[in-house]
Amino acid sequence: MSQLQDLTALIRANTPLIVIETRDEERVVELFRQSLLHVWRALHRWTITEGLRRLDLDREDPAEGPPDASYALRAIQAAEQRGIYLLLDFHPYLGYASHQRLLRDIVQRRGCEPHVLVLVGAKVELPAELEALAVRFRPRMPDQAALLKLVREEAVAYAKEHGGRRVEAEEDAVRQIVRHLQGLDLHDARRITRQLIHGDGALTASDLPQLAQLKFELLNRSGHLHYEYDTAGFDDVAGARRLKRWISQRRAAFAGNPPPGLDPPRGVLLLGVQGCGKSLLAKAIAGGFGVPLLRLDFGTLYAKYHGETEQNLRAALASADQLAPCVLWIDEIEKGVAADAGDGGVSRRVLGYLLTWMAERRSPVFLVSTANQVRHLPAELLRKGRFDEIFFVDLPDPDTRVELLRLHLASRGLEPEGFALPALAAAANGFSGAEIEQAIVSGLYAAHAEQRALDTDLLMQEIRGTRPLSVLMAEQVAALRAWALERTVPAD
Repeated sequence: MSQLQDLTALIRANTPLIVIETRDEERVVELFRQSLLHVWRALHRWTITEGLRRLDLDREDPAEGPPDASYALRAIQAAEQRGIYLLLDFHPYLGYASHQRLLRDIVQRRGCEPHVLVLVGAKVELPAELEALAVRFRPRMPDQAALLKLVREEAVAYAKEHGGRRVEAEEDAVRQIVRHLQGLDLHDARRITRQLIHGDGALTASDLPQLAQLKFELLNRSGHLHYEYDTAGFDDVAGARRLKRWISQRRAAFAGNPPPGLDPPRGVLLLGVQGCGKSLLAKAIAGGFGVPLLRLDFGTLYAKYHGETEQNLRAALASADQLAPCVLWIDEIEKGVAADAGDGGVSRRVLGYLLTWMAERRSPVFLVSTANQVRHLPAELLRKGRFDEIFFVDLPDPDTRVELLRLHLASRGLEPEGFALPALAAAANGFSGAEIEQAIVSGLYAAHAEQRALDTDLLMQEIRGTRPLSVLMAEQVAALRAWALERTVPAD
């Protein structure tokens, strides 16, 4: 059913008290106007500045009395014709016992017609006795057609303001902008669109990062999500060829154009040896999909009061849904969902809510979870269906080590061709990507101390003088690799 049909059903049922939380009052008023085409009622609006006014007549009627909350409630109670009353920002006046009593009398039909009262505000908090009598109606966010119309309206308005100068708009960029505006109400979508247009008089692909940042700053009310400004591309990642191909095959489906019979991709779990690039791969996946990257740190969710941790998780995931399309990165997920007998069941409740969200979400949020301690992960999280795939990021092979050396040398302004890369890669057997990078950093410090340029010999000395994690923690690393061999898909 459409939201207009849902609202009409509530009116036909003579629902006595409806609560609508929104900042877009005009849209709510228009929705009720449209409902009169299906079920007739007298439609009134009340504000503290204008008092009661009737809206369903062709003419502009004067106020029906003084702008006083008590007068408005008594007028509603005395009205001889049943009607719909939109009470805008009325809830603060319910702090008075007399107003509460009057409202309850109207809602419970004591000596009055079966009116429909609608409390409208950005945030409507009711006393417990009134909350039990209310039905909360949540207006749906505007769809792509409404948002596209909004963008075109703002482009026309810009042209009028600038002497007929048309907005330069790339068709594909406009489609992407409309897609990223989903999850916003018309008020916020219009404000952001206006900001993008007035920045340079154009709507192009270069506006997408700014749009994503503006949307994040607007919707991340929980404060538990972090916007990762620096995403990466697959060209910045050595190896992981299988994972790169997997993402490339699903990019079109995630962008909103899934082939017939296929669902959009939902997420991956990245396991692996520490320092082998799981975090960089999470950033590269966001870059590969061309969407913002949000990071959820479980450590910020936990609070000392009962139920507060779960509430924080709900708020963070709700923000991610609104910020879609995006990639949500949960780093070291085992720290948040591993069972702990001493936490009063918090970790189990957190895991339960996370699993429910993973199964039921409909928004285009691609989940990337990374983990180091796989044995601490609960079986419920690992079973097929939770993630589309579980990839293992292993220690780099010789070809990948050459690629890593090339990338890290080039990123520091050095010419990779001036180094014996195969020999260095062979010496770095068992090194992770982070350890190869650190060997180059140490070599640069040594070269600076000796006032010479970094060369193969100096870098070889640093590599040979390093004991990688695969040596320091040989038993743990070997056990992890053996566990993953038959249970996961190699990323490379």
